[in-house]
Amino acid sequence: MPQLDYVSPLTAEEAVAALAAGGGLAKVLAGGTDLLVQLRFGRLAPGQIVDVKRVPGAIGIREEDGEFVIGAATPGTLIGEHEALGRAWPGVVEAATLIGSTQIQGRASMAGNLCNASPAADSVPALVAAGATCVIVGPAGRRTAAAETIAVAPGVTSLTPDEFILEIRLPRRPRRSADAYLRSIPRTEMDIAVVGVGVSLSLDEAGVVSHARVAMGAVGPTVIVADAAAGALIGTQVDEAALAALDAAARAACSPISDKRGTVEFRTRIAGVLARRAAIIAFARAGKR
Repeated sequence: MPQLDYVSPLTAEEAVAALAAGGGLAKVLAGGTDLLVQLRFGRLAPGQIVDVKRVPGAIGIREEDGEFVIGAATPGTLIGEHEALGRAWPGVVEAATLIGSTQIQGRASMAGNLCNASPAADSVPALVAAGATCVIVGPAGRRTAAAETIAVAPGVTSLTPDEFILEIRLPRRPRRSADAYLRSIPRTEMDIAVVGVGVSLSLDEAGVVSHARVAMGAVGPTVIVADAAAGALIGTQVDEAALAALDAAARAACSPISDKRGTVEFRTRIAGVLARRAAIIAFARAGKR
């Protein structure tokens, strides 16, 4: 059996150095709920595990100038318990707390969910709809990238082997703004999304949608930013005509596959249904702020 080394760096610089020394065979451990399963079943055979949980800023939630900053290794349990984050970004919190069971929630992180690059990842559509950005650390220092640019194919990210995500940032929330995340699964809980949809929107003083983002998971190889679906909401009060246009645009943006979890036709139809429902929830939430 090949040797597997484990390191737990105390700084971001040490983590980058450890990843670089791994020669492309090192893997980051944030929560580990995906990584450890893949190791157990032989899907991965890294030479080194770099545990980033002790890097400053990797665990915790803070506010900076109206933004929420979530450490890359922050478990779902802490995200779900953070009242201010839940008030500002209920859809993001809903998505994060859907990852796995209660036991998994004690470890699973949104950055890990993002970097696992599964098309069905629950937190990713919500993060993309929210306009989240990632702070990435590498040999050249720090850079920022939009959440939707991280996964480039199933199981593949845009990060280089010596980079890792340190933080996820959610932008300042304007007044009369809210989001929502919904998914469809075969079972009542602890299952992989057949379709997941995140909707984030803002209203003007007249209660008309002035800004919207719609993101969909499990209907393409990576999360789909459905600009036409968002455009169907802008300038409306999310009436039936707007919802019908949203539904049609969401369906048109889909490019799913058929598998044992759902057919192309089923996934496409459900994407439109969930987009409608999430938009209604987000609109109602925004109207109360």
